[in-house]
Amino acid sequence: MTAAAADPLTLADLLPRSRVRTITLVVGFALLSALAAQITFYLPWTPVPVSGQTFAVLLAGATLGWQAGSASQLLYLVLGAVGLPFYADGAGGWDVVSGPTGGYLVGFVVAAALVGRLAERRQDRALLTSVPAMLAGTAVIYVFGVAWLAHVLDIGAATAVEKGLAPFVIGDAVKLVAAGALLPTAWRLARPEGRR
Repeated sequence: MTAAAADPLTLADLLPRSRVRTITLVVGFALLSALAAQITFYLPWTPVPVSGQTFAVLLAGATLGWQAGSASQLLYLVLGAVGLPFYADGAGGWDVVSGPTGGYLVGFVVAAALVGRLAERRQDRALLTSVPAMLAGTAVIYVFGVAWLAHVLDIGAATAVEKGLAPFVIGDAVKLVAAGALLPTAWRLARPEGRR
């Protein structure tokens, strides 16, 4: 038995390691992010849509680990940037990446890396550590998103928070708690008698 099989770092490591597995999971989570981006609605006072993307980003990092998780979100970012309709509400193209929501898209890559690293340190195995890991990932998305929003719209920090963070706190809290609960549950189901 290999070390990875005996003591997996992430849920993905429960599957036999191979390049095909890694590529399949990276592409799969990029597509999941694109699908989740289509669950979208807009609030009248902000150019930032409410979407399901952050849930997919957090799951990607926690399931795949920091390298493959961030690669999945980088692939998602690139595929949307070249014009595929992968962003919120079927949008795509460089104008989205360089527009008001571009910081969130870049933040997805960094957040997936952070959550993935925390998962590799077993922070995804119990609810009391998994939810804070997901909160850390969500905070990273906000830092990148709100900072870029302030830059693009040429607005102050308070207005950027009002437009780019405050309207999303409740929905993102639900998503991060759901992701934080899903990971320990998945571990229990995958290894009911094994070491966590």
